[in-house]
Amino acid sequence: MNIEHIAIWTSDIERLKLFYTEYFGCTSGSKYINSTKSFESYFLMFDSGCRLEIMQMPSIPLNLNNSFSQYLGLIHFAVSVGSKEKVDELTARLRSDGYEIVGEPRVTGDGYYESCILDPDGNRIEITI
Repeated sequence: MNIEHIAIWTSDIERLKLFYTEYFGCTSGSKYINSTKSFESYFLMFDSGCRLEIMQMPSIPLNLNNSFSQYLGLIHFAVSVGSKEKVDELTARLRSDGYEIVGEPRVTGDGYYESCILDPDGNRIEITI
């Protein structure tokens, strides 16, 4: 078994699409629009085949969780970039472009090399080897 896709609500679907295609090399499918529900979505595909569905609908309320704190529920997802150098390079690029780094590149207690950043909506993404 594997994870087929993860979905994220957003208030700015085009901004989030640009972020994931620009920094994580995702390719985007066509935008799906359901005008009856005012619902829009894109499926973004990673090289591995896993997909991220980004969705927008005006009736969805803002998330009240604090992005800097831990809380119950889905807290992050990890994207493997292939090497320690690529973790460092992507983290530095995101920092330079003004994105929040919430975990500097490091070896974790369980042996992973990773950093942790926030996407434009405050979702945590671990960048790993």
